[in-house]
Amino acid sequence: MTPSVSVVRAAEGETLNVLGVAVRFLCRAEDTHHAWSLMENVIPTNAGPPPHQHPWDEAYFVIAGEVEFQIGERRERVRAGDFIYAPGGAMHAFHGVSQVAARMLIFDVPAHAEAFFRELHREVTEVPRDLAKLPAIGARHGLLFASR
Repeated sequence: MTPSVSVVRAAEGETLNVLGVAVRFLCRAEDTHHAWSLMENVIPTNAGPPPHQHPWDEAYFVIAGEVEFQIGERRERVRAGDFIYAPGGAMHAFHGVSQVAARMLIFDVPAHAEAFFRELHREVTEVPRDLAKLPAIGARHGLLFASR
């Protein structure tokens, strides 16, 4: 079966609150037969996921603002127009460092993160209180969070 054409207008697309980051699905796994997915993230200052790893690759393109990444032992501050790639299996994290919220596209290959993000949106509603739920939720979706 051939995937159908998908158009997501500026005010459309499922948007979730994931650890304080607005995650909007632009191209979902079901649109690409799980080959890849694309999300837009709006990342407030200091918001972002703790260090974690998973088997799928992720690529990031910053549209606006600044985001600080840690991938393995490497730290990078990326700005609007910058691109960064995290291979599957790499421990990584990021957080917003701009005075205003950063905007970033995230490309997952193969598509995997949607169900995880939906569960986080439902179950982790108050940070930091609900952060203890992350390891179990992550394990259900193939993610491992670094121990603190």
